[in-house]
Amino acid sequence: MSQDRPEGLRERKKARTRAAIREHALRLFREQGYQRTTVEQIAAAAEVSPSTFFRYFPTKEDLVLQDDMDTRMVEAFERQPAGLGPVAAIRGAIREALESYNEADLEVIRQTTTLTMTVPEVRARAMDEFGRTIAVISEALAKRAGRPADDLAVRTVAGAIIGVIMSITMPWEGWSSDRQAIVDMFERIDQALNLLEAGLPL
Repeated sequence: MSQDRPEGLRERKKARTRAAIREHALRLFREQGYQRTTVEQIAAAAEVSPSTFFRYFPTKEDLVLQDDMDTRMVEAFERQPAGLGPVAAIRGAIREALESYNEADLEVIRQTTTLTMTVPEVRARAMDEFGRTIAVISEALAKRAGRPADDLAVRTVAGAIIGVIMSITMPWEGWSSDRQAIVDMFERIDQALNLLEAGLPL
């Protein structure tokens, strides 16, 4: 029987620590509210130091916004058939990434999405996260197309995709925190990307 490499063990330990920090943070947010929960409280609940918290999440807002959706989507994107156009491949990758989540994962997405929609400082930080995601998608598109990541066409397509997603996720008013709202949101994102793929007919 082969033994795990030290790198693999370290990565799994880091993933467990990251997940534990996030799990305890979300529990504390539910119990006492986002604003009243401190990094020190989260670190104590997860049995790590505040400095360890900041190694995993630069800010409390990043804890809400950063998940593994990008990683799952890029991996799924690389598996899409070569004949698909970039937007169709992104649509397929998003669907595949969502299907990989179990009920517990989807509940975490519901909680973090609700926080993003309702907490002003998280909403403000979300703008930076959208910018980071444009870079992630640009890298994936460039690799698929055999172009550099800063290619004008690559950046334009990546920006258009994120712009479409923002148009669906950024109307904060009237947000519902139930699970169906998450399902509906991703369905609307898929419909909107379909319009982009079709050349944005009006």
